[in-house]
Order: sequence, then C-alpha cells, then structure tokens
Amino acid sequence: MKLPGPDHPITITPHPKRVRVLADGVVIAETTRALSLKEASYPAVLYVPRDDAKTQLFQRTERVTHCPYKGDASYFSILANGGTLENAIWSYETPFPAMAEISGYLAFYPDKVRIEEASAD
Repeated sequence: MKLPGPDHPITITPHPKRVRVLADGVVIAETTRALSLKEASYPAVLYVPRDDAKTQLFQRTERVTHCPYKGDASYFSILANGGTLENAIWSYETPFPAMAEISGYLAFYPDKVRIEEASAD
C-alpha cells in the first residue's frame, strides 16, 4: 500500500454537476452526489454512488486489478438492450484507508458508456 503524496497526489472532491450514465441508450446511473477523483497526471474520474445506479443491470466479472494507492478493483459488465458491455464498470469495494471515501462508489469507462453532465438544479 502506498500513500498519496507530492510525488503521486490524489484528490477526491464532490462533483458540482448532475451526472447521468447511459449504456446503449439506457440510463444506468444518475446522481447529484458524484465524486471526482484526480490522480497524479491522469484525467479525473467520476465515481457514482452505488445507491444511484441500476445495479440489477450489472454482472460481476472475474476481472480484478490492483492499484497500490487505492486497493483491489472489482469489475462489472453492463447488460442493456440485449447486449453486454464487458468490464465497463469498476469499484474499489474495500479501498485502502486513504481512499475510504470511494467505498460504495462505481466508476465507468467513458469509451464504453456515455457520461452526461448537467446543472445540479
């Protein structure tokens, strides 16, 4: 386990906009409670609360990856409109203590789903 620091900063902040995630035209998540995780020089990633997602459309896969800063990520495929988007979602279900804020959140590959943002109203 590595801790974020000056050589590898990670910040987690509330995302100010409403986030809607669509898979093949089907809304699979919508929230005003997304978090934005910015890690080092990587693009920011939006994390959506699991409670704001249609998890009945998700199927856990065997894929697991390890991040020395966040922990082990589990992956899910999306079942929508008769199709399957393989490993389109990841989640750190038991992240390392420094990243505990993303526990219970899901992240989506933007090349597999459409992520829309709008005013939080």
